[in-house]
Amino acid sequence: MRFDDYGQSDNIRNRRGEGGRPQMGGGGAMLLVCLARFVMGRFGIGGLVVLGGGFFLLSSMGINPLTLGSAPVSSGPYDTKYDRLVGATLKSTEEVFAQIFEENGLGTYPEPILNFFSGGVQTQGCGFADSAIGPFYCPADRQIYIDTVFFDQLAERFGAPGDFAQAYVVAHEVGHHVQTVTGVSDRIRAMQARATTEAEKNSYLVRLELMADCLAGVWAGRTAIPLDRGDVEEALAAARAVGDDTIQRRAKGRVVPDSFTHGTSEQRANWFSTGYRSRDMRACDTVNTQQL
Repeated sequence: MRFDDYGQSDNIRNRRGEGGRPQMGGGGAMLLVCLARFVMGRFGIGGLVVLGGGFFLLSSMGINPLTLGSAPVSSGPYDTKYDRLVGATLKSTEEVFAQIFEENGLGTYPEPILNFFSGGVQTQGCGFADSAIGPFYCPADRQIYIDTVFFDQLAERFGAPGDFAQAYVVAHEVGHHVQTVTGVSDRIRAMQARATTEAEKNSYLVRLELMADCLAGVWAGRTAIPLDRGDVEEALAAARAVGDDTIQRRAKGRVVPDSFTHGTSEQRANWFSTGYRSRDMRACDTVNTQQL
């Protein structure tokens, strides 16, 4: 996957270092309160006057003291070897799905924000999440969250290395965004709410995830990023590596199909392939098909 010269999405936010703390003025606000308490206890009211003068001086220079010490929230990729790959992949998905929306009369494609985080993150719509859950999409704020440490785990723990395996992960989360903005997620959630058993409820989650895999395949089939030989196989290996049956067998030594929420390794790879071959999001109808 030759992405170095492809360009980068403008919808990347670097939130590494926040640690998932609620952003009530950022870490600088907490720093200021602690500093004020220290100054008052050590130097009395005169110290607070000096501190206030420093606050005013910084403000007059165009610096917000409340943001000092807080994690950056800014555009552009940062920090790790994976960031430019994620930025290029996201940009490509923006281009591909903008074209698909136009072709299907769906209006303007609303581009999602993608947040880099480390360790944990406080989302705008889904509460706090830590890295253990892996990359995820929050429908409530329509944003993607990725701790790129997961890509190391994908290679080392799941045996799915390669840049296109990592791109598949990004495109899968974008697939969830497409489901949300087209109303598919709401329809599946409504069907799930009417389910009478846990196994039936889980089956609707499987359909949601397999559709996201298929949409990732549609992107892979249409991306303008030059691909190398073996790239698609990397994505298929990643899809198989995160199948419910494979994960359960590795973790517990047995498989419990009624507890599946993402689909088997074979299903995930097959639906990615379906999207890749068809290059058409209409081929990704996992809601109405009888055979997954």
